[in-house]
Amino acid sequence: MFLVDSHCHLDGLDYENLHAGVDDVLAKAAAQDVKFCLAVATTLPGYRKMRELIGERENVAYSCGVHPLNQDEEYDVEELRLLAAEPGVVAMGETGLDYFYTPETKARQQESFRHHIRIGRELKKPVIVHTRDAREDTLAILREEQVTDCGGVLHCFTEDRETAGKLLDLGFYISFSGIVTFRNAEQLREAARYVPLDRLLVETDSPYLAPVPHRGKENQPAYVRDVAQYMAVLKGVSVEALADITTQNFARLFPVDPSRLRCA
Repeated sequence: MFLVDSHCHLDGLDYENLHAGVDDVLAKAAAQDVKFCLAVATTLPGYRKMRELIGERENVAYSCGVHPLNQDEEYDVEELRLLAAEPGVVAMGETGLDYFYTPETKARQQESFRHHIRIGRELKKPVIVHTRDAREDTLAILREEQVTDCGGVLHCFTEDRETAGKLLDLGFYISFSGIVTFRNAEQLREAARYVPLDRLLVETDSPYLAPVPHRGKENQPAYVRDVAQYMAVLKGVSVEALADITTQNFARLFPVDPSRLRCA
């Protein structure tokens, strides 16, 4: 079995107390059949530090971008373009809109989101989108900026079935995290049942949002196995089938050499 953690922040794990290093984290993941990770940046300096920490590995790819919650200071769009063009970067982001925490940066978030999509179209790299309390604006910008030219994924999906349908109409993939295992997430489970298997991804968003039965602990890529097992039950397939399908979906969306995804 071959699982992919399609969204994790490997630079954010507790390497002082919980893990002996990146090798340790990836070994724990591989022991749970999680054999490839997409390491996602949230700032440009963070992207550089993350690549320095992790290095070049056959089982890790990178995304480069500026998170909507990190818009308190302006960044150089040309620097974003240059870094995103580096070898090993397979996606833009994470980008998107978050009006829940920082509505005061709404205009800057929207401008940044548009820049990410435009660069994604230019470089032919998909966008990884975060949205919270910003559904309509998120969908509008995706349409206006013609995101279908580069594709993308709504990561850590927490919206409803209707929103899922609108994203699917745009050709998007939808990624589910440990939140789908939470007791009060029935609306999310309804959406998960609705999303077709060929548009589905699984992720941890580690170190955040550890799934049941690990709630309260730091999340890590190994726990994507728990998400996959839960999603397999929701979709009425074996975990082996879900692993195979989501790995193939990942390979279709992101420009990763198929040889690095042995089951793709």
